[in-house]
Amino acid sequence: MDKLLYVAMNGASETMKAQAVNSQNLANASTTGFRADLESYASTPVYGPGHASRVYGVAEGKGVDFTPGSAIGTGRDLDIAVNGKGWIAVQAPDGTEAYTRAGDLQVDSLGLLRTGAGHPVIGSGSPIAIPPFEKIKIAADGTISVKPLGQASNAFQVVERIKLVNPPESEMMKGSDSLMHMAGYQPAVADTTVSLQTGALESSNVNGIEAMVNMIQLARHYEMQVKIMANAEENDKASSSLMRMG
Repeated sequence: MDKLLYVAMNGASETMKAQAVNSQNLANASTTGFRADLESYASTPVYGPGHASRVYGVAEGKGVDFTPGSAIGTGRDLDIAVNGKGWIAVQAPDGTEAYTRAGDLQVDSLGLLRTGAGHPVIGSGSPIAIPPFEKIKIAADGTISVKPLGQASNAFQVVERIKLVNPPESEMMKGSDSLMHMAGYQPAVADTTVSLQTGALESSNVNGIEAMVNMIQLARHYEMQVKIMANAEENDKASSSLMRMG
C-alpha cells in the first residue's frame, strides 16, 4: 500500500514541476528571441537505511531548445535579428556578461543602449553609450553609426560596435534571468562572422499549439496520479475494516 501511495505522490509532484516549465514556455510564446526550456523524466533510486527499494521519478531540465525563431520585419532602425547562429552580448543584472537573441533595442534617457528587457548592450568590453542623435544606423556587422544633432544628412559617425558571439551551444546555459551564460560565467570571444538583419526581430521559438497540448496532457497525468492516491486511501480503509472484522 505504501508503495502505491509513494509512486502516485511522486508522479503528481514531478508532473507539477514539468507543468511549471511548460507554463513558462507558453507564457513566453510571444517574447522576442525567447528560447524554450526542455524537460525530461529520469528514474532515480531512493537511497537510505536498508535497501534502495523505492524509485523516484524526477522531472529534470534537459537544457534549452536552440532552434531559431522566425525573423519578423519591423522597419524600425533599432530592431535587429541575428542571422543564423550567434548571440548579442549584454550585461546581466549581476554585472556579468550574458547573451540574448532579443534585438528590440532602445536608447534610454542616459544614452545607454539597452534591450527591451532593460539589459545594457555590450560593445568593446563595456555597455554602449549613444550620443544625442537625429538618426541611427546599425550595420550587419553590428557597427553603430549616428547622425549627430544639427549635422548634415550624410554626416554619420561611427559610435561603437555591438559585441556578437557564437560559442558552442554545449557550453551555454540559461540563467534564472532568462539570459544565456557561458559555463563558468566567463566572457565569450567576439565572432566577426556573426551578422545581423536590421529592421527585424526574431520571434520566440515556442510552438504555442504544442505547448497547449502538452499542458492538457500534463494536467491529465496529474489528475490520474491524484486518483491513484484516492484509491490507495480507499484500499487502506477497506483493509482496516477487514482487520477489525477479524
